[in-house]
Amino acid sequence: MLQQTIITALQQVRKHKPLVVNITNYVVMNNTANALLAIGASPIMAHSSQEMPEMMSFSGSLVINIGTLDSVWIPRMLFAVEQANLNNKVVVLDPVGVGASQLRTDTAREIAQLAQRLIIRGNASEIIALAGEQAQSKGVDSLDSSDTALGAARYLLETYQANVVISGATDYVVTNEHTVALKNGHEMMPFVTGMGCTLSALTGAFAAVGEETGLAAAAVLGVVGEIAAEQSTGPGSLQVNLLDQLYQIDQENLLQRLKLQQV
Repeated sequence: MLQQTIITALQQVRKHKPLVVNITNYVVMNNTANALLAIGASPIMAHSSQEMPEMMSFSGSLVINIGTLDSVWIPRMLFAVEQANLNNKVVVLDPVGVGASQLRTDTAREIAQLAQRLIIRGNASEIIALAGEQAQSKGVDSLDSSDTALGAARYLLETYQANVVISGATDYVVTNEHTVALKNGHEMMPFVTGMGCTLSALTGAFAAVGEETGLAAAAVLGVVGEIAAEQSTGPGSLQVNLLDQLYQIDQENLLQRLKLQQV
């Protein structure tokens, strides 16, 4: 059943080409926009509060990434979440670097508290820090393994009524219905900047067509990263091959390679 959910979600994204509004960081705008296009969605990087009510009225979802946070962006992010709430749209929160500074931690928690339909996608250290536990981090990089964040993810699920995706060597998707472990991907992927941000953007695309757990995005990116790494000699070629594989991924490859289990 989980495999069929993933396949159906991919088909729906390619059929409906949902518009995904991204308030994201300067480092990854190009990466995430190209990833959304490759999977079949339609990205827009909209940061102005003046157009946000209109944008959220016809978009499929909102992705907020706090990677390059400052005092100008914070009110815009909160206003965008309010508009998403008014239009009953899913918000995907990527709490980049939470725990590295109080500003990031406070802002991520404020966004999580405000959003009414929420998916949180972060690495283990970010998930642990967002939940209020001590995490090991080095800037935006995680020094915690994803399985150590399961308790924190369940706390976030209960506190914010949010589905939670923990990315790492093993990805975990934590919802009220189940906890799923995904063991795809490749050890080269962390050497490409914004890989987690790409997962958050893809999560927004799938949420826009009704797959609100984060499972489909994590599964697709894991399998795609695995295939792309086999064709790559390093992180540079991996970036290019990953986009090509997002464009080419099909049901057969997903079912053949997918390694998931409920835990």
